[in-house]
Amino acid sequence: MKLVLLGDGESPHLVKWARALEPRLELYAISSRGFAPGFDPLLPPERRLALNTKPNFAGGNTALLRSLPRVGAWLERVQPEWIHAHYLTSHGTLAWLAKRMWRLPARIAGSAWGSDILVTPERSRALRLLTRRVLRACTLCTSDSLHMAEKMRALGAREVMSFPFGLEVLPPPPGPKSPHLFFANRGLEPIYAPDRVLAAFAAVARDWPDAELVLANDGSLRAALEQQVQASELRGRIRFVGRLDAETQARWYAQARWYISLPQSDSVSVSVLEAMAHGCVPILSDLPANRELVVSGENGLVLDDGLLPDAPMLDKLARRADRIGLANHGWVSRQAMFDPAVDRFVARLHALEAGHDMRGWR
Repeated sequence: MKLVLLGDGESPHLVKWARALEPRLELYAISSRGFAPGFDPLLPPERRLALNTKPNFAGGNTALLRSLPRVGAWLERVQPEWIHAHYLTSHGTLAWLAKRMWRLPARIAGSAWGSDILVTPERSRALRLLTRRVLRACTLCTSDSLHMAEKMRALGAREVMSFPFGLEVLPPPPGPKSPHLFFANRGLEPIYAPDRVLAAFAAVARDWPDAELVLANDGSLRAALEQQVQASELRGRIRFVGRLDAETQARWYAQARWYISLPQSDSVSVSVLEAMAHGCVPILSDLPANRELVVSGENGLVLDDGLLPDAPMLDKLARRADRIGLANHGWVSRQAMFDPAVDRFVARLHALEAGHDMRGWR
């Protein structure tokens, strides 16, 4: 069975999908930009098409739409059974238009990434109508949270499989940790609310004089945040370490007792799953997808809007932190590994291609 991945080939997330799918079917890929080096051992050049555009995932991707003739002609030559579009309001639109205009027999599988369902349809009536149209064009969709899956069904999706965009490799069970070390690694952009991360750490650091925060990743707010920290009493207790490779990031997960992720909007985050797998105690914003992972006060903390943690809150969790870490690691091993989910996804593609009406995969 031939499947064409359609998405941002420079994203590590699409590389991860390619690694999982390549052993299971005949894989091809179209990238709205170029291809990350991780694609090189997976797909030869003749199975790839790089559009080299600069897509804006919030919409308005006229350059991406202008590449439609190249996409349609390439798909017509490949003749895949499935086009697997990642991020629905850009690449999903491209898949739908190509299928329609070139009368391709391929079916579309659409994978939502978060803001394409949780944010973009709320921005305008036109974007909401476009999202609905793309979802209806998909024979099968995937969502990484139950909450987002319900949103997709409400927008007209026909069939949605829900599974976390989980881990490829499970780390070893957690070992000794630094009791007052906090780690955060979401993008330093407004949607991830890094200013609230700093405020949350400051609220606890007043009572824990040895507390430290390691702030990884990068973004448009980094310079302002660094200046803010330098001018505060927390200078020297917060480190900005930039983008990290997987090995370095794993070391910080392994050392840190606490993991902070406080975005304004999100589905199930791979970073949160990684932190839980490494035995961190997560401190998360109050979003429906986060409540699928954490029962506040039991295996982490979910902060209501406007609420900051304090030392007494964390002291209650700290007394059970080793047990919580082991429990979180075990939950990820049972519920959030990527390979078993991809097995189910590919089996459903085969069943749909064969015309079987198999239920119970959602």
